[in-house]
Amino acid sequence: MKTFLHSLARCLPILAAMIIVAPISAQELDRTSLPIKEPVRKTYTELDVRNATAPPRFEVKAPAKAPNVVVVLIDDMGFGASESFGGPVHMPNLDRLANAGLKYNRFHTTALCSPTRVALLTGYNHHSNNAGCIMETATTFPGNTGVRPQSITPMAEVLRQNGYNTAAFGKYHETPPWEISNSGPLDRWPTHSGFEKFYGFIGGETNQWAPLIYDGTTQVELPDDPKYHFTTDMTNQAISWVSFQQALSPEKPFFIYFAPGATHAPHHVPQAWADKYKGKFDQGWDAVRQQTLDRQKKLGVVPANTTLAPKPTDIKDWDKLSADEKKLFARQMEVYAGFGEQTDYEVGRLITAIEGLGVMDNTIFIYIAGDNGASAEGQMNGMYSEMTYFNGVPETVPDMLKHYDEWGSESTYPHFSAGWAVAMDAPFSYTKQVASDFGGTRNGMVIHWPAGIQAKGELRSQFGHVIDIAPTIYEVTKIPAPAMVNGIMQDPIEGTSLAYTFRDGGAAEKHTQQYFEMFGNRGIYKDGWLARTIHRVAWLPKPPLPLAEDIWDLYNTTEDFSLSKNLATQNPEKLKELQRLFMSDAEKYHVLPIDDRLLERTNAELMGRPTVMGKRTSVTYGEGMKGMGVDIFIDLRNKSYTITAEVEVDKKGNGVIVCQGGRFGGLSFYLKDGKPAFSYNYLGLNTETIIAKKALKAGKYTLVYDFKYDGGGPGKGGTGTITSNGVQIAEGKLTRTQPGIFSVDDLADVGADDGTPVAGYESPFKFKGKINKVTIDQKK
Repeated sequence: MKTFLHSLARCLPILAAMIIVAPISAQELDRTSLPIKEPVRKTYTELDVRNATAPPRFEVKAPAKAPNVVVVLIDDMGFGASESFGGPVHMPNLDRLANAGLKYNRFHTTALCSPTRVALLTGYNHHSNNAGCIMETATTFPGNTGVRPQSITPMAEVLRQNGYNTAAFGKYHETPPWEISNSGPLDRWPTHSGFEKFYGFIGGETNQWAPLIYDGTTQVELPDDPKYHFTTDMTNQAISWVSFQQALSPEKPFFIYFAPGATHAPHHVPQAWADKYKGKFDQGWDAVRQQTLDRQKKLGVVPANTTLAPKPTDIKDWDKLSADEKKLFARQMEVYAGFGEQTDYEVGRLITAIEGLGVMDNTIFIYIAGDNGASAEGQMNGMYSEMTYFNGVPETVPDMLKHYDEWGSESTYPHFSAGWAVAMDAPFSYTKQVASDFGGTRNGMVIHWPAGIQAKGELRSQFGHVIDIAPTIYEVTKIPAPAMVNGIMQDPIEGTSLAYTFRDGGAAEKHTQQYFEMFGNRGIYKDGWLARTIHRVAWLPKPPLPLAEDIWDLYNTTEDFSLSKNLATQNPEKLKELQRLFMSDAEKYHVLPIDDRLLERTNAELMGRPTVMGKRTSVTYGEGMKGMGVDIFIDLRNKSYTITAEVEVDKKGNGVIVCQGGRFGGLSFYLKDGKPAFSYNYLGLNTETIIAKKALKAGKYTLVYDFKYDGGGPGKGGTGTITSNGVQIAEGKLTRTQPGIFSVDDLADVGADDGTPVAGYESPFKFKGKINKVTIDQKK
């Protein structure tokens, strides 16, 4: 017995060491706390490594047979747009996946882009993510700060720490605008939010012909390719990444978030795609809306008793439009439809690439046709250049018809009429921004996963919401939503997995309650009932009533798919019950206080959100600084200012010193043929240039552009003067300036003009010589 005990005593340290260093299988890891803890490191007494046994390497791997994940999110596409859901836009790849998978006809978003995206990529409501609106309108109130709380971790980060490779391509629009510079912080950039690879644009929209794009956090210089289009470029990048990933690490599952800028404005598409729809919308939006409903019934994506919800009274009847209006508006829709089909084609290329890698069978592919309803932000006539809207300048039909043949090309930055938005949201009444109407929030979705879904071509009608995507992915990958991340307790996940619908089309819905709110448009869904109020529609600058005076409607959505029968007067008690429920959820999820302000929220100082400039009135820039947005670059709107540049001019004497904006509005201080010049481009409609008569010789110069604003309100003109080494060499009058922004993605650059050109030169028109510094001073 003593011998046995003595032997056991000698073995205990060895057994303990074996327990410590024994490999932990992927199924035994504690995945509820991130990062997943490493085993305690063993200490050794052995001197010579030859006499010791090496422990197994610790590595976090995804659960066995965890599927690859692809999420495709189309931008600004309503429920009634794609052919798969009865619309006029041909999207064969969405159809292909639907025929081999599941189609969802009661899936919802938040009614706006940034909020939908943060909700999708986390599994939490948009206000819980502090994204009650787009990041550019953030305030200091909880629910609207634009900064994701530490108690919420993005799904990409959860998957990455659980053994996935992760990548995002296309639109992001989740980074606060004051953080979009080298000064950071970079915490809320894609590559610091769980994505190992990012290739795309950070803001809300981009010029598809000349985008401002990043690879990780580095701005990309675009290729000199006359056929360049961003959707094709991002698809090439996604295919390259997944092919590389599978070649090097085929045992690791991947997560791809594929979010094109389409079909958000600007509606940019090669002409051949738009011309495929030539004449197909001449019947107008009223007829298209009815035709869509007829097809929806035939497809079974709406019940047979569905009727069109009332068209908003502000939308004109097509048969009352002039011939010019019909001609212009029909072309707008042809371009939009071509844009949508081209985007689906690019999604199809990604699908084909994954199939070619032999991994499509165990890839859960979630294709969401819209992050909200179609956009009515084009107002009643549409726009040749969307920047006119941001500057309060209405465009007329005769003026826009001048651009008829080029609509959708690089010389336009277009949007379509609100009438088409309503038609693309059929059978509902309203559009993007209107969170209280299914036209703003209901989007068609398809889920395809051969290894996990046996049903083919079936419809699912359980209520779903964008916050359900992350929980669904967590369930099918067998990865839990973490309870703790970096020592911080995580909020309980707010979405509900849709995986239960994969097996049983008749299963009772599990997501039974959901609030909606955007710009004061608010509603609450509970067990088939919807109470809602339309506070402000997208084409109105202000709400007609104060929040407290809004009129509420009531709908039984199980019997009234399109929200066409208001039951508020028949069932006032149910309405009151749901109104109380909305207020309870609104408090719980940081919706209160509701902020329905529009223009005021674009003023960072008024809202209390930061800008890089802060209260400074002077800043000095260096050569090569570029891509500086409105919250980063000094504000030169509606005021006097001076630009002072210390430069060394070479004998060629060409190039941009500093610029802001591009083809559709901007300013540029530059040298052309050795002559210092300043150009002001007013909305792409008119460019005024002040230029010296004589060229500079090679040498060092202090060049100054001084602008004295006329005053008297926003958007006025002023007098510009150029001096060289203290001597005036040019002077001129600017008749008017833009009161609002120049561009969302054609930003400020020093030493070049990336994107589209402000003035009569070809981008990037890099400065030939040397720029030592550029100082800009605001003047009162």
